[in-house]
Amino acid sequence: MKKNRRTFIRSSVITGIATTLIPRISFSRGKTVDPDGKRVGIIGLDTSHSTAFTKALNNPPEGYDFSGYKVVAAYPYGSREIESSYSRIPEYTEEVKKYGVEITSSVEELIGKSDLILLETNDGRLHLEQALPVIKAGKRMFIDKPMTASLSDAMTIFNASAKYGVPVFSSSSLRYTEGLKEIAEGEVGNVLGAETYSPATLEKTHPDLFWYGIHGVELLFAIMGTGCTKVTRIHTEDTDVVAGTWENGRIGTFRGLRAGKKGYGGCVFGEKEIKVLGNYQGYNPLLLEIIKFFNTGIPPVTPEETLEILAFMEAADESKKKGGSSVDIRKVMDKAGKKAN
Repeated sequence: MKKNRRTFIRSSVITGIATTLIPRISFSRGKTVDPDGKRVGIIGLDTSHSTAFTKALNNPPEGYDFSGYKVVAAYPYGSREIESSYSRIPEYTEEVKKYGVEITSSVEELIGKSDLILLETNDGRLHLEQALPVIKAGKRMFIDKPMTASLSDAMTIFNASAKYGVPVFSSSSLRYTEGLKEIAEGEVGNVLGAETYSPATLEKTHPDLFWYGIHGVELLFAIMGTGCTKVTRIHTEDTDVVAGTWENGRIGTFRGLRAGKKGYGGCVFGEKEIKVLGNYQGYNPLLLEIIKFFNTGIPPVTPEETLEILAFMEAADESKKKGGSSVDIRKVMDKAGKKAN
């Protein structure tokens, strides 16, 4: 089932809040972005994504053309509370310095030294406060996973993005798993369903699937597209199984792994073929999409789809609290919309 990636508001899931929350707006032209500006700034050196993107942009691997974009500055923080994140900051700070990256003392200082922003802070709770100054400064921005630690925060970011005419997008690198492009182009015919899996480590400061399950959930939506209406979840100490029902009767499931062999992958059930997905491709395919976005201002993943992914994960948490009962995504969206600014 082919999906129009440039459709800004389409699904009935968001109907009712779209006109006030995310006004229709074309992001094909950024208001204040210098088209020749290729200085990239990074917010957050508490994740390996920051060093991976810096290495790739500042010393491109063979076969990759990142159009001359370079990481020139970074603000290290980043989580100050999650030990597994903040303990990495000193090491990653020294690592990016080797590639000529200047370390700044604030987000505001970073903005002044950069044309475009990679928001990499591992702690999604900080993304709203870090993203708003970037948007108000007119800088195109990629927001790494999790986009936020709540659906309402993500709505607020997209609302500001629309208000100021500054495009942003968020995605897991799992969206570019081998074989997905061919599926989107119709190789298996219409997609009738899918199952995906990934590690789903829990972090007490975030809703359960936001911290790491997001990878497998993003993969599920990359296959299925938008239109999920109901979510149910089975939870044990070692495993989560979350099933979504799409508006045309299709079913997609995500399996979150916390025991045994870990990995990423999935299976697609099409009208012509059942296809097992290929290998995870690393960060560089995502980085190529980020560079295209920096060039064009056109997000490769719509706000509509990102919000539905977050709503799916919040609905999964609600289903867990209700002992596995089905949860209506539209009600989750409406509730979050009332909290969003």
